[in-house]
Amino acid sequence: MASQSGELNTAVIGGGIVGLLTAWQLRLTGHTVTIVDPEPGAQASYAAAGMLAPISEVQYGQQQLWDLMTASRAEYPEFMSVLERAANTSSGYRENGTLLVAADPGDRAAVADLVTVQQAQGMDVSPLTSSALRRREPALRPGLAKTWDVPGDHQVNPRQLIRCVTQALEAELAEADFPGAGQPATWVARRAAGVERNGDGSLRVEYDDAASADFAQALVVPGLGYEHIAGLPQRHPLNLRPVYGDVIRLRVGRDQLGPGEDRLISATVRARVGGRSVYLVPRASDDPLEPGGVVVGASSREDGMPGTHAGSVAELLEDAAAVLPGVREMELMEITTRARPGTPDDRPYLGVPEAGTSLVVSTGFHRHGVLLAPLAARLGAALLNGEQLTARDAQLVQACALRR
Repeated sequence: MASQSGELNTAVIGGGIVGLLTAWQLRLTGHTVTIVDPEPGAQASYAAAGMLAPISEVQYGQQQLWDLMTASRAEYPEFMSVLERAANTSSGYRENGTLLVAADPGDRAAVADLVTVQQAQGMDVSPLTSSALRRREPALRPGLAKTWDVPGDHQVNPRQLIRCVTQALEAELAEADFPGAGQPATWVARRAAGVERNGDGSLRVEYDDAASADFAQALVVPGLGYEHIAGLPQRHPLNLRPVYGDVIRLRVGRDQLGPGEDRLISATVRARVGGRSVYLVPRASDDPLEPGGVVVGASSREDGMPGTHAGSVAELLEDAAAVLPGVREMELMEITTRARPGTPDDRPYLGVPEAGTSLVVSTGFHRHGVLLAPLAARLGAALLNGEQLTARDAQLVQACALRR
């Protein structure tokens, strides 16, 4: 069914970063969107560090996933520019580059092997000498075994991005600046309990309080909540599992900075320490939500413990301090634990589950949801809009097929 203004009345079930950015893309293409989520941005997106690192996060045998990550990373600058213009606030996007670090000789061989794979694929990864590293990041521990520069891997602050896209969804958009955009979004602070097709082809969304509403179309992007939605989703089950992650947020003390300094490190650091992985993501001094912060993460657990795992936190702090000694003097601001929706091959699910229904499923983004969000938003909206996909986009959608 259409709204009174003639625009498509579309439900977006799930208010994480992928859901909200897709809602924004839908609004840009004429939809009046209703976001159904009791706490938008409060799950995996809230814990995420926000690394945009298709090169640093590449794994052996994951070419299709790397294609997705690389394509989405390329869309970030323009996507954020349009979003910031609508919201009149920062998205938290920063082009600060990344360093790959091997803490000791045993780690060096493992990281070097991965770098060889990256370089063979034409990725921009180059070694740094010890002197060059000291000039760039003097706060890092002297004597690190080896470091490589990855200038194309950047970051965004997911919490600031959630704030930005929320404001864009609620903003009154001038027709001259955003021609054809839909009306400001509506928010329903409930869980979706079911989605079913009506006789006239519209979709009925049942809420957890037994209320319901009809929509012309729907995007189902609920993360791990997918299996709890009756109707169309339960007729088309997906192989999802919870992968828990513990993330630490620190703040650099003023006494840790020298004259004229506003941060301890500039680049994101992804390190291997004693065979374990750790990352440190520095926030800008003028970040509105985490000024002067450093995000340390993240564990990857499938132990079923939804709460914070003490041992994982201890290892993360130990490994972070082994690379950046100043970690020991920072203020501990927050430890956050969330479950990420994992899939068997780490690729997300994106597609139409049932022919003849105006419903698109978008879930299973695992630890890459923030990075993949602009691409998922554009492709998800294109599928709902019935657009003719380019050959490249069709290939990317196929990589995310619901049945594989």
